Amino acid sequence: MDDAAIARAIRALLDAREGSICPSDVARALAIDEKAWRALMPRIREVAAALAADGVLQATRGKSVVDATSPGGPIRLRRLK
Repeated sequence: MDDAAIARAIRALLDAREGSICPSDVARALAIDEKAWRALMPRIREVAAALAADGVLQATRGKSVVDATSPGGPIRLRRLK
């Protein structure tokens, strides 16, 4: 799975929803089973971090904006307006 495909999936899911998405939503859209989508999670967070650096989206944990690759629990991704 290349970064461009992951970025396209992130953008498509954000376009399809009003609010935010979970990175696992992206992983599940790209992989056929749980083992495969779980293996994709670190790469999805890295691509999300790059999209955040480009001003495309924000990663949040609760009400705080965070680096998508930071440890500390689940994050959500939301498109910037």
